Amino acid sequence: MTTECDCRPVNDETPPLPHPPSPRERFYRRERRSVPAARAFAREALRDWGAHGRADDVLLCVSELATNALVHGVPPGRGFLLRLVPYGADGGVRVEVHDSGEGVPAQPRQDVREPGEGGRGLLLVSELADKWGVGERCPGKIVWCEFEGPDQG
Repeated sequence: MTTECDCRPVNDETPPLPHPPSPRERFYRRERRSVPAARAFAREALRDWGAHGRADDVLLCVSELATNALVHGVPPGRGFLLRLVPYGADGGVRVEVHDSGEGVPAQPRQDVREPGEGGRGLLLVSELADKWGVGERCPGKIVWCEFEGPDQG
């Protein structure tokens, strides 16, 4: 014998309970087109979650972390994993880039003055994100950053 449950609202004043957004992740190969693809993936996730408050900052950091992974953290023949995790009731987002490369990213330098490109990625991440860091992974590392929701930041 089975029991059925009616999950409809009791009356018009009782809205259905929202489902919390699920983390999203996608693997990218070591190729140039992976950076815009990662950014588009993140844009879609943020849109689906309704996390619009700091979307531009999140997307820029996704681009920077993905670029750093491709340039410094992904050995030939490998790739990186982008993981986006919603947290908190206020729309916070955690961005993680998992790679299998050795080494740890250098602390951002405030005095980057060279006219060429490069050297500013983690500096941008450290300025835009509320927190960032590096975690261990075997093999490799996880470079992450977090953005509080609009009510916290």
